[in-house]
Amino acid sequence: DNTTIDDFYLLKVIGKGSYGKVMLARHKNSGKVYAIKVITKKSLQRRPGDIARIMAERNVLARNISHPFLVGLQYAFQTTQKLYFCIDYVNGGELFFHLQRDQRFDERRAQFYVAEITLALEYLHNLNIVYRDLKPENCLLDSKGHIRIVDFGLAKDVSRAADAKTSTFCGTPEYLAPEVLRQEAYGKSVDWYCLGAVLYEMLVGAPPFYSRDSKDMFHGILHGSLEFPDHVSPVARDLIVRLTSRNPLTRLGSGVRGSYHVKAHRFFEGINWKRLYTKEITPPYNPDVAGIFDLKHIDPAFSNEPIPQSLLDEGTISLALREE
Repeated sequence: DNTTIDDFYLLKVIGKGSYGKVMLARHKNSGKVYAIKVITKKSLQRRPGDIARIMAERNVLARNISHPFLVGLQYAFQTTQKLYFCIDYVNGGELFFHLQRDQRFDERRAQFYVAEITLALEYLHNLNIVYRDLKPENCLLDSKGHIRIVDFGLAKDVSRAADAKTSTFCGTPEYLAPEVLRQEAYGKSVDWYCLGAVLYEMLVGAPPFYSRDSKDMFHGILHGSLEFPDHVSPVARDLIVRLTSRNPLTRLGSGVRGSYHVKAHRFFEGINWKRLYTKEITPPYNPDVAGIFDLKHIDPAFSNEPIPQSLLDEGTISLALREE
């Protein structure tokens, strides 16, 4: 595939990562709209391991990942200065954005999101991929309100690892599982810990043991006991406690039929998993977007930014932003 950046109109800045910007772009021939992650190679030389991370993402996404609740890679190409990942574009906003705005979700809404995330993790684990970076910022909503998980920068293919474990210290501080903090080898159950942490945050409004002082937070993750406000139901508490067990071997989701045991928990009572997978269940919240260019769920700090001149210099780019 000889796709280059010249094949796209770059329309808007819609996100920013530690490596570069995410642009809204339209393919000139097909008219399809994508999100393009632009990574400057210079930024990758600042920290050892960055190039490996980016290539990990490329390798994971290139395995023809196709799942209703994951974002797929459509094109990848590079220039002398930059790497480009062209991925599915979803504009319902990050779960993080919705959580900030609503402070917390009711249990029905949290149940729906966590169930869709569970199916996505099950799919990745069946491919021997540990996702490793589950957090509300990486869970987007599509225009109807379904989950789409993005950013496979930390994902790890463990199919060739002797016992499907890895020991790289990575992840986002608030969601680091105890075994990662202890710098032990870890496997797929690290993702189930993160699922428990994300469910806790959805219901409580902050991650487990959250503190601005990461030392305090790490101490909580390793030694603290979770506290729940009164509004969190006993069945939700039970699921969170089982998912965030400090022992990865007894954690809910560990073991051969891990996802089966998670899905069988009473918190998911009433969920028809087949209908959930085929998106026949109406999401509890509709982002109510008016077409593909409605950016109301995108942080204005991004979308008001001008497109960087360096990008414009690399290709002939039109700034037309209009509905076809």
